[in-house]
Amino acid sequence: MPVPNDVRELDDIDQRIITELRRQGRLPNNALAEKVGIAASTCLTRLRSLMDRGVIAGFHAEVDPAWIGRPIQAMIAVRLRGDARGAINEFSDRLAGMPEVLNVYFLAGADDFHVHVAAQDPDDLRAFVVDHLSSAPEVALTETNLIFEHKRGRLAE
Repeated sequence: MPVPNDVRELDDIDQRIITELRRQGRLPNNALAEKVGIAASTCLTRLRSLMDRGVIAGFHAEVDPAWIGRPIQAMIAVRLRGDARGAINEFSDRLAGMPEVLNVYFLAGADDFHVHVAAQDPDDLRAFVVDHLSSAPEVALTETNLIFEHKRGRLAE
């Protein structure tokens, strides 16, 4: 992953665009331009530049997993075997491609990964852990924690 550029490279207009998008990511370009105080064409050019530089990583819809038949959420800590360190990228890419997986976090510390998953029911969660984690040759240990509630935080403005 490339190291982000110095935040000082973002001028006041870029900062205002980011702030407005963090407040309401679905703002149409003309409304965003008006809030920031620039022309719509300028706003679009700046928005594209922010995306090209990786400042804005993407736009997405956050869907409640319960509405798509996956009401059980869990955070699974995964430790890899010491001799499997060379497989970190392959392992995380494989996990990220699974339909049950919402997020994969590569960590420093005792655990190598935290994997946020959504399952249909407890049996589905168990099958995921057994079939995709515990049985994987690179995995030494898993620990599953059920998520009762999730609230999204906001970056300080």
